[in-house]
Amino acid sequence: MEYPEALDFLLSLNDMERGFQASANPTMNLESMRSLLSRLNDPHRGRPTVHVTGSKGKGTTASMIAGILERAGNKTALFTSPHLHSFTERIAINGEAISPAEFAAGIGAIKPAVDAERESVHGDVSTFGVLTALFFWLVRSQVPRVDWQVVEVGLGGSFDVTNVIDPPEVAVITPISLEHTAILGNTPREIARDKSGIIKPGTTVVVAPQQDPAVLEVVGERCAEVGAQLLDVATLYQYEVLEKFPYGQSFRLIGPNGERKMRTPMLGGHMLQNAATAVATAEALRSRGFALSEQAIVDGVAFTRVPGRLEVMGQKPLIVADGAHNGESAAALAVALREYFEWKRCFLVLGCNRDKDIREIGMKLSKLAELIICTGFDNPRAMDPYQMVQEVGFLGPAAVAEDTVAAAIDAALSHARAEDLICVTGSLYVVAEAREYLLGESVIRR
Repeated sequence: MEYPEALDFLLSLNDMERGFQASANPTMNLESMRSLLSRLNDPHRGRPTVHVTGSKGKGTTASMIAGILERAGNKTALFTSPHLHSFTERIAINGEAISPAEFAAGIGAIKPAVDAERESVHGDVSTFGVLTALFFWLVRSQVPRVDWQVVEVGLGGSFDVTNVIDPPEVAVITPISLEHTAILGNTPREIARDKSGIIKPGTTVVVAPQQDPAVLEVVGERCAEVGAQLLDVATLYQYEVLEKFPYGQSFRLIGPNGERKMRTPMLGGHMLQNAATAVATAEALRSRGFALSEQAIVDGVAFTRVPGRLEVMGQKPLIVADGAHNGESAAALAVALREYFEWKRCFLVLGCNRDKDIREIGMKLSKLAELIICTGFDNPRAMDPYQMVQEVGFLGPAAVAEDTVAAAIDAALSHARAEDLICVTGSLYVVAEAREYLLGESVIRR
């Protein structure tokens, strides 16, 4: 099987990310996922796991954790979503995305089991479910064997198809905020209850700092119920910025085991929170008997870079892109733009999926903006840019619409001077198209 054929098969399935329903059957459930993995001889078993959920920062935190494990000499597999340019980015072995050939060969190998599962009594499968099975199958096939797998949840926790790990060594819960309320719940407490489903008996649970104290209460209740150990990063760790640069920052982190001076190529105060959570996870693994050196912890954070998160893509004018997809992420972005960069006027290029609260995102960022350029992008779930203008046009700055990200960036460039800032934000799909247009990133996708 070649990569285009593998993609055609993958994209023919139910896919919540694209809002594509291939059949009348409901989204793939855990029973079907377990059945599919059983057909593949349970490739998810046989190696220690860190399982990561949350609303914000889970991909970055998972990447930092994987980086620490790799620097400690472990062969490590990382599963994250979504991708920027290619589905292959979602599966990384020792920090390197698998190749299109490996991806296609894996899909070809598991396709008979997927087809058998689709014909079974369990219902249809999903794009994300097949990707999850592909990850586990490819991890098991590695020679030499993979020592650790770090798995990011797709949506929620309790009913997510990644929730087949029983139990993970560490379950990580990054900051929780309102998202996917029609599925997960209408309050942080309800959403936390769903995400706490990844906590299993004997697991160590690392909880990042939370805005709503109810989240910690819910997680604590779940830990007490199943017999898991809870580590609260907000209580155990303190951090402060030492120096800020356009392409990174240094910081001091003080925790139960003393003080560390660290650095990261990633910007924003929220990245220090992610780093503290990753370090707390490393120390939790140490307490469970796994060997991780101080240098591995420091270097694992220092050498982890995740594209599309406060990424500088141009100078004079300054161009910064960040996938701020909800109100809290947008608020963090607004703070970071003020604290980490110097600029006179801000031109905002904004695009979101239809299920996002575009008005809340706009409210957090509008006070910075001279002009909001609402943009369409290549995704079936993209909100119409002209509808977006109606949603954010009353917030203060003028708002206009462009059909494509390239056109929106060109519009911003036509207004911006050398001392100004262009911020591209909203969906990671928008950030990806900006990277393709401005940086010439190659694209292996449909």
